[in-house]
Amino acid sequence: MEFIDLAAQQKRIRGEIEERIRKVLDHGQYIMGPEIAALEGELARYVGVKHAIACASGTDALLMALMARGIGPGDAVLTTPFTFIATAEVISLLGATPVYVDIDRKTYNIDPDQLDRCLSALRSGDAGLHPLPRLAGQTRLTPKAIIAVDLFGLPADYGRLGEIARQNGLFLIEDAAQSFGAELHGRKACAFGDVGCTSFFPAKPLGCYGDGGMCFCSDDSMAEIMRSIRLHGKGSHKYENIRIGINGRLDTIQATILLAKFSLFEEEVKLRQVVANRYTELLRSCRSLVTPEVPAGYQSVWAQYSVLARDEAHRDAIMKGLQAKGIPTVIYYPRPLHLQAAFAFLGYRKGDFPASEDCASRIFSLPMHPYLKEEDQQVIASMLRTLA
Repeated sequence: MEFIDLAAQQKRIRGEIEERIRKVLDHGQYIMGPEIAALEGELARYVGVKHAIACASGTDALLMALMARGIGPGDAVLTTPFTFIATAEVISLLGATPVYVDIDRKTYNIDPDQLDRCLSALRSGDAGLHPLPRLAGQTRLTPKAIIAVDLFGLPADYGRLGEIARQNGLFLIEDAAQSFGAELHGRKACAFGDVGCTSFFPAKPLGCYGDGGMCFCSDDSMAEIMRSIRLHGKGSHKYENIRIGINGRLDTIQATILLAKFSLFEEEVKLRQVVANRYTELLRSCRSLVTPEVPAGYQSVWAQYSVLARDEAHRDAIMKGLQAKGIPTVIYYPRPLHLQAAFAFLGYRKGDFPASEDCASRIFSLPMHPYLKEEDQQVIASMLRTLA
């Protein structure tokens, strides 16, 4: 059994993929070929924004958004510790400081109430209100931005987050690396905040056959700056550089693969709902596991289907039992970012973010993809009821 079955999808569109790649080979524009603009136009229309800027990865998408805003040393960027390192890594790469905010235990996304407390703590310098970085010799940080993460494919609470960002003059980035195709009150993921950023890593709901990413926005000036950053700070021509940028281009071949895969995408989003709903129904009687919740008005794209065990020992026993039967599972994420060695310089401690730490010790994800068969889900659920 596959955790994510990319082969089943490829089987449906292998001919189209090969034909599209052949066209790229024929025209030979491997860098910034016409398929890049075609993909950007198609996905911008799907999301419902003016601009889509294709780039080399989801990490580069986040980096480009922060660079476009001029984020740097002395700036605080507030984000969740319960996510992949890329979310906070880009903050540190620019010399800014990640400031962590705990999650809502039901959605696994950043908690707006905790975000309010964190901003109060930053402005007053009172770490008694909310845990803050413990940086030797650091002057007071200036809050400049929020990176909210749509974990496992469920959008964060952008109603509350947008209000907080507006009230505090903060730049809001939607890290939609896992949520392309999700919705909140009828709006598509990647349409929230000042810039939405997604990833096309192969395992994502819409993934290419390598690395890829995209930024989305409706601000003309922001889009122009990000396009310049993507191409080494390009000005009016290749050898005019008007700012410091990166080599952040998406390869033409990856763009053409995404165009082929996008033809199936809306159908696959619906299939993901079927698979997720079936899991929830099959596991309804399993009282020792907590299944995901989707609040009213939200649609998850179910990048992962993650459940909570009673504790770490319970999770380990379940995962070992499933593995013995050939059922793969994965932990996203076993250690929150504030406890990672890479961020030890921030001085956070165990206990600072209890919801993130608790979820990290209990969570695990089941096989999840649009082509997961009902009989396989029944086998998984039966094993879970036995083991749990």
